[in-house]
Amino acid sequence: MAVLDIRGLSVGYSTPRGELRALRDVSMMVPEGKIVGIVGESGCGKSTLISAIIRLMAPNARVGAGEVRFQGRDLLAETEAQMRALRGTQISMVFQDPMQTHNPVLTVGRQMMDIQYRERLSRAEKRQRAERMLALVGIPDPEARLNQYPFEFSGGMRQRIAIAMALMAKPALLIADEPTTALDATLEVQIIKRLRELQDEIGCGVLFISHHLGVIAELCDEVVVMYAGEVVETGSVRDVFHAPAHPYTRALLECDPGHIKVKTRALPTIPGNIPDLVNLPGGCIFADRCERRHAACAARPTMALAGDGHRAACHLITERETA
Repeated sequence: MAVLDIRGLSVGYSTPRGELRALRDVSMMVPEGKIVGIVGESGCGKSTLISAIIRLMAPNARVGAGEVRFQGRDLLAETEAQMRALRGTQISMVFQDPMQTHNPVLTVGRQMMDIQYRERLSRAEKRQRAERMLALVGIPDPEARLNQYPFEFSGGMRQRIAIAMALMAKPALLIADEPTTALDATLEVQIIKRLRELQDEIGCGVLFISHHLGVIAELCDEVVVMYAGEVVETGSVRDVFHAPAHPYTRALLECDPGHIKVKTRALPTIPGNIPDLVNLPGGCIFADRCERRHAACAARPTMALAGDGHRAACHLITERETA
Protein backbone atom coordinates (compact mmCIF):
# COMPACT_ATOMS: atom_id res chain seq x y z
CA MET A 1 0.00 0.00 0.00
CA ALA A 2 1.25 3.51 -0.81
CA VAL A 3 1.35 6.00 2.06
CA LEU A 4 1.69 8.78 -0.55
CA ASP A 5 0.32 8.57 -4.09
CA ILE A 6 0.74 11.60 -6.37
CA ARG A 7 -1.23 11.46 -9.62
CA GLY A 8 -0.84 13.89 -12.53
CA LEU A 9 0.12 16.85 -10.35
CA SER A 10 0.67 20.18 -12.13
CA VAL A 11 1.62 23.39 -10.29
CA GLY A 12 2.29 26.84 -11.74
CA TYR A 13 3.36 30.25 -10.45
CA SER A 14 1.90 33.54 -11.63
CA THR A 15 4.72 35.86 -12.75
CA PRO A 16 4.87 39.16 -14.71
CA ARG A 17 6.09 37.13 -17.71
CA GLY A 18 3.20 34.68 -17.49
CA GLU A 19 2.62 31.35 -15.78
CA LEU A 20 5.78 29.52 -14.76
CA ARG A 21 4.87 25.82 -15.01
CA ALA A 22 6.99 24.41 -12.20
CA LEU A 23 5.41 20.91 -12.14
CA ARG A 24 3.72 19.17 -15.06
CA ASP A 25 1.85 15.87 -14.82
CA VAL A 26 3.99 14.54 -11.96
CA SER A 27 3.08 11.04 -10.75
CA MET A 28 4.95 9.04 -8.11
CA MET A 29 4.38 6.85 -5.04
CA VAL A 30 5.94 6.35 -1.61
CA PRO A 31 5.14 2.78 -0.48
CA GLU A 32 4.57 2.11 3.18
CA GLY A 33 7.85 1.41 4.99
CA LYS A 34 10.03 2.41 2.00
CA ILE A 35 12.44 5.28 1.39
CA VAL A 36 11.94 7.00 -1.97
CA GLY A 37 14.58 9.44 -3.16
CA ILE A 38 14.02 12.40 -5.49
CA VAL A 39 17.05 13.60 -7.41
CA GLY A 40 17.59 16.29 -10.04
CA GLU A 41 19.27 19.59 -10.79
CA SER A 42 18.28 22.82 -9.05
CA GLY A 43 15.07 24.05 -10.63
CA CYS A 44 13.67 20.59 -11.35
CA GLY A 45 10.67 21.12 -9.06
CA LYS A 46 11.66 19.27 -5.88
CA SER A 47 10.83 22.15 -3.52
CA THR A 48 7.55 22.92 -5.27
CA LEU A 49 6.58 19.26 -4.96
CA ILE A 50 7.19 19.30 -1.20
CA SER A 51 5.22 22.53 -0.82
CA ALA A 52 2.29 21.03 -2.70
CA ILE A 53 2.30 17.87 -0.56
CA ILE A 54 2.13 19.74 2.74
CA ARG A 55 -0.05 22.53 1.27
CA LEU A 56 2.33 25.37 2.22
CA MET A 57 2.72 26.98 -1.18
CA ALA A 58 3.64 30.54 -2.14
CA PRO A 59 0.72 33.00 -2.58
CA ASN A 60 1.26 33.08 -6.35
CA ALA A 61 1.23 29.27 -6.70
CA ARG A 62 -1.72 27.45 -8.22
CA VAL A 63 -2.45 23.74 -8.54
CA GLY A 64 -3.63 23.23 -12.10
CA ALA A 65 -4.45 19.52 -11.97
CA GLY A 66 -3.83 16.27 -10.15
CA GLU A 67 -4.21 14.60 -6.79
CA VAL A 68 -1.96 14.19 -3.74
CA ARG A 69 -3.31 11.16 -1.90
CA PHE A 70 -2.06 10.47 1.62
CA GLN A 71 -3.38 7.17 3.01
CA GLY A 72 -6.23 7.45 0.53
CA ARG A 73 -7.14 11.07 1.35
CA ASP A 74 -6.68 13.75 -1.31
CA LEU A 75 -4.70 16.44 0.52
CA LEU A 76 -5.60 19.05 -2.10
CA ALA A 77 -9.27 18.68 -1.10
CA GLU A 78 -8.67 18.95 2.67
CA THR A 79 -9.55 22.06 4.65
CA GLU A 80 -6.79 24.14 6.25
CA ALA A 81 -7.85 22.87 9.69
CA GLN A 82 -7.55 19.27 8.50
CA MET A 83 -4.09 19.96 7.07
CA ARG A 84 -2.93 21.53 10.33
CA ALA A 85 -4.06 18.39 12.14
CA LEU A 86 -1.95 16.25 9.76
CA ARG A 87 1.24 18.32 9.78
CA GLY A 88 3.58 17.31 12.56
CA THR A 89 1.54 14.25 13.48
CA GLN A 90 0.94 12.10 10.39
CA ILE A 91 3.28 14.06 8.09
CA SER A 92 6.58 15.38 9.44
CA MET A 93 9.46 17.18 7.80
CA VAL A 94 13.21 17.62 8.27
CA PHE A 95 14.54 20.80 6.66
CA GLN A 96 17.80 21.41 4.85
CA ASP A 97 19.71 23.73 7.19
CA PRO A 98 19.98 22.54 10.82
CA MET A 99 21.27 25.97 11.87
CA GLN A 100 17.91 27.59 10.98
CA THR A 101 15.54 24.91 12.29
CA HIS A 102 15.35 25.71 16.00
CA ASN A 103 14.34 28.74 18.05
CA PRO A 104 17.65 30.16 19.39
CA VAL A 105 16.15 31.59 22.61
CA LEU A 106 14.42 28.42 23.85
CA THR A 107 16.10 25.30 25.21
CA VAL A 108 15.97 22.14 23.13
CA GLY A 109 13.89 20.49 25.84
CA ARG A 110 11.32 23.31 25.82
CA GLN A 111 10.98 23.05 22.04
CA MET A 112 10.65 19.26 22.10
CA MET A 113 7.96 19.53 24.76
CA ASP A 114 6.11 22.34 22.98
CA ILE A 115 5.64 20.31 19.79
CA GLN A 116 3.79 17.67 21.84
CA TYR A 117 0.95 20.13 22.56
CA ARG A 118 -1.60 17.77 20.97
CA GLU A 119 -0.68 14.91 23.33
CA ARG A 120 -2.64 14.39 26.56
CA LEU A 121 0.50 13.87 28.64
CA SER A 122 1.93 15.53 31.75
CA ARG A 123 5.03 17.75 31.47
CA ALA A 124 7.13 15.02 33.06
CA GLU A 125 5.90 12.45 30.53
CA LYS A 126 6.59 14.81 27.61
CA ARG A 127 10.09 15.45 28.93
CA GLN A 128 10.76 11.72 29.28
CA ARG A 129 9.56 11.18 25.74
CA ALA A 130 11.87 13.94 24.46
CA GLU A 131 14.77 12.41 26.37
CA ARG A 132 14.12 8.98 24.80
CA MET A 133 14.06 10.49 21.29
CA LEU A 134 17.38 12.28 21.84
CA ALA A 135 18.89 9.00 22.98
CA LEU A 136 17.51 7.25 19.88
CA VAL A 137 19.24 9.69 17.53
CA GLY A 138 22.55 9.29 19.36
CA ILE A 139 22.75 12.45 21.49
CA PRO A 140 24.92 11.63 24.55
CA ASP A 141 23.62 12.44 28.04
CA PRO A 142 20.14 13.38 26.73
CA GLU A 143 18.73 14.36 30.14
CA ALA A 144 21.29 17.16 30.57
CA ARG A 145 21.18 18.13 26.90
CA LEU A 146 17.49 18.99 27.14
CA ASN A 147 18.46 22.03 29.23
CA GLN A 148 20.83 23.40 26.60
CA TYR A 149 20.20 25.92 23.85
CA PRO A 150 20.62 25.19 20.12
CA PHE A 151 23.88 27.19 19.85
CA GLU A 152 25.49 24.72 22.29
CA PHE A 153 25.19 21.92 19.73
CA SER A 154 27.18 21.23 16.57
CA GLY A 155 25.50 21.24 13.15
CA GLY A 156 25.38 17.44 13.06
CA MET A 157 23.80 17.26 16.51
CA ARG A 158 21.23 19.91 15.60
CA GLN A 159 20.21 17.91 12.55
CA ARG A 160 19.84 14.80 14.74
CA ILE A 161 17.62 16.81 17.07
CA ALA A 162 15.54 17.94 14.08
CA ILE A 163 15.11 14.29 13.04
CA ALA A 164 14.15 13.36 16.61
CA MET A 165 11.50 16.10 16.67
CA ALA A 166 10.12 15.06 13.27
CA LEU A 167 9.83 11.41 14.30
CA MET A 168 8.54 12.02 17.82
CA ALA A 169 4.91 11.64 16.76
CA LYS A 170 5.75 8.47 14.75
CA PRO A 171 4.39 9.89 11.49
CA ALA A 172 3.23 7.78 8.57
CA LEU A 173 5.26 9.98 6.18
CA LEU A 174 8.56 11.76 6.78
CA ILE A 175 9.74 14.31 4.20
CA ALA A 176 13.48 14.99 4.37
CA ASP A 177 14.50 18.01 2.28
CA GLU A 178 18.25 17.62 1.65
CA PRO A 179 18.93 17.04 5.37
CA THR A 180 22.65 16.28 4.87
CA THR A 181 23.59 19.10 2.45
CA ALA A 182 24.93 21.46 5.14
CA LEU A 183 26.98 18.72 6.85
CA ASP A 184 30.47 17.42 6.19
CA ALA A 185 31.03 13.93 4.73
CA THR A 186 31.59 12.18 8.09
CA LEU A 187 28.43 13.61 9.65
CA GLU A 188 26.52 12.86 6.46
CA VAL A 189 27.31 9.15 6.81
CA GLN A 190 26.24 9.19 10.47
CA ILE A 191 22.93 10.95 9.73
CA ILE A 192 22.13 8.54 6.87
CA LYS A 193 22.84 5.51 9.08
CA ARG A 194 20.74 6.90 11.93
CA LEU A 195 17.85 7.84 9.63
CA ARG A 196 17.75 4.32 8.16
CA GLU A 197 17.76 2.76 11.64
CA LEU A 198 14.93 5.02 12.84
CA GLN A 199 12.89 4.41 9.70
CA ASP A 200 13.24 0.64 10.20
CA GLU A 201 12.11 1.00 13.82
CA ILE A 202 9.13 3.32 13.21
CA GLY A 203 8.16 1.86 9.82
CA CYS A 204 7.16 5.14 8.20
CA GLY A 205 7.44 5.98 4.52
CA VAL A 206 10.19 8.50 3.73
CA LEU A 207 10.43 10.97 0.85
CA PHE A 208 14.11 11.92 0.68
CA ILE A 209 15.21 14.85 -1.49
CA SER A 210 18.88 15.23 -2.37
CA HIS A 211 21.37 16.42 -4.98
CA HIS A 212 23.84 13.80 -3.76
CA LEU A 213 23.60 10.64 -5.86
CA GLY A 214 25.75 8.71 -3.40
CA VAL A 215 23.35 9.46 -0.54
CA ILE A 216 20.37 8.34 -2.64
CA ALA A 217 22.16 5.11 -3.58
CA GLU A 218 23.10 4.38 0.03
CA LEU A 219 19.82 5.21 1.75
CA CYS A 220 16.88 4.80 -0.63
CA ASP A 221 14.90 1.80 -1.87
CA GLU A 222 13.46 3.57 -4.92
CA VAL A 223 14.39 6.72 -6.83
CA VAL A 224 12.52 9.33 -8.85
CA VAL A 225 14.55 11.41 -11.32
CA MET A 226 13.10 14.86 -12.09
CA TYR A 227 14.05 17.33 -14.78
CA ALA A 228 12.54 20.80 -15.38
CA GLY A 229 9.29 20.00 -13.59
CA GLU A 230 8.73 16.50 -15.00
CA VAL A 231 9.43 12.97 -13.80
CA VAL A 232 11.73 11.41 -16.40
CA GLU A 233 12.59 8.10 -14.72
CA THR A 234 11.48 5.97 -11.77
CA GLY A 235 12.50 2.57 -10.44
CA SER A 236 14.51 0.75 -7.81
CA VAL A 237 17.84 2.31 -6.90
CA ARG A 238 19.64 -0.70 -8.40
CA ASP A 239 17.82 -0.49 -11.74
CA VAL A 240 18.14 3.27 -12.15
CA PHE A 241 21.78 3.49 -11.08
CA HIS A 242 23.03 0.34 -12.84
CA ALA A 243 20.90 0.52 -15.99
CA PRO A 244 19.66 4.11 -16.47
CA ALA A 245 17.06 4.25 -19.23
CA HIS A 246 16.80 8.02 -19.72
CA PRO A 247 19.65 10.06 -21.26
CA TYR A 248 19.31 12.66 -18.49
CA THR A 249 19.80 10.05 -15.77
CA ARG A 250 22.88 8.73 -17.57
CA ALA A 251 24.25 12.28 -17.87
CA LEU A 252 23.65 12.93 -14.15
CA LEU A 253 25.50 9.75 -13.18
CA GLU A 254 28.42 10.64 -15.45
CA CYS A 255 28.69 14.02 -13.69
CA ASP A 256 29.00 12.37 -10.27
CA PRO A 257 32.63 12.82 -9.10
CA GLY A 258 32.45 9.31 -7.67
CA HIS A 259 32.35 7.92 -11.22
CA ILE A 260 35.53 9.70 -12.35
CA LYS A 261 38.30 7.10 -12.79
CA VAL A 262 41.25 9.30 -13.81
CA LYS A 263 42.62 12.60 -12.54
CA THR A 264 41.15 15.62 -14.29
CA ARG A 265 41.09 19.39 -13.88
CA ALA A 266 37.65 19.70 -15.47
CA LEU A 267 34.61 18.10 -13.89
CA PRO A 268 32.04 16.69 -16.35
CA THR A 269 28.90 18.76 -16.90
CA ILE A 270 25.69 18.51 -18.91
CA PRO A 271 25.90 21.04 -21.79
CA GLY A 272 23.16 23.65 -22.05
CA ASN A 273 20.65 24.98 -19.53
CA ILE A 274 17.29 24.02 -18.06
CA PRO A 275 14.53 25.28 -20.41
CA ASP A 276 12.48 28.39 -19.72
CA LEU A 277 9.47 27.15 -17.75
CA VAL A 278 7.38 30.13 -18.87
CA ASN A 279 7.98 29.45 -22.56
CA LEU A 280 8.29 25.68 -22.65
CA PRO A 281 9.70 24.01 -25.75
CA GLY A 282 7.56 21.45 -27.57
CA GLY A 283 8.36 17.75 -27.52
CA CYS A 284 10.82 16.09 -25.14
CA ILE A 285 11.80 18.52 -22.37
CA PHE A 286 15.43 17.28 -22.42
CA ALA A 287 15.86 17.23 -26.22
CA ASP A 288 17.96 20.43 -26.48
CA ARG A 289 20.62 18.98 -24.15
CA CYS A 290 20.41 15.34 -25.23
CA GLU A 291 23.20 13.70 -27.23
CA ARG A 292 20.77 11.10 -28.58
CA ARG A 293 17.95 13.34 -29.76
CA HIS A 294 16.37 12.47 -33.09
CA ALA A 295 13.22 13.21 -35.09
CA ALA A 296 10.85 11.47 -32.67
CA CYS A 297 11.87 13.87 -29.88
CA ALA A 298 9.70 16.57 -31.48
CA ALA A 299 6.78 14.80 -29.76
CA ARG A 300 6.46 14.59 -25.97
CA PRO A 301 7.33 11.07 -24.77
CA THR A 302 5.20 9.15 -22.28
CA MET A 303 6.44 6.94 -19.46
CA ALA A 304 7.40 3.55 -20.88
CA LEU A 305 8.39 0.32 -19.16
CA ALA A 306 12.17 -0.21 -19.24
CA GLY A 307 12.09 -3.21 -16.90
CA ASP A 308 10.18 -4.70 -13.98
CA GLY A 309 9.01 -1.61 -12.05
CA HIS A 310 11.46 0.56 -14.00
CA ARG A 311 9.95 3.32 -16.18
CA ALA A 312 11.31 6.26 -18.16
CA ALA A 313 9.92 8.97 -20.44
CA CYS A 314 12.04 8.43 -23.54
CA HIS A 315 11.27 7.53 -27.17
CA LEU A 316 14.34 5.28 -27.27
CA ILE A 317 12.59 2.75 -25.02
CA THR A 318 9.45 2.46 -27.14
CA GLU A 319 11.53 2.32 -30.34
CA ARG A 320 13.63 -0.49 -28.90
CA GLU A 321 10.48 -2.45 -28.03
CA THR A 322 9.00 -2.10 -31.53
CA ALA A 323 12.27 -2.81 -33.34
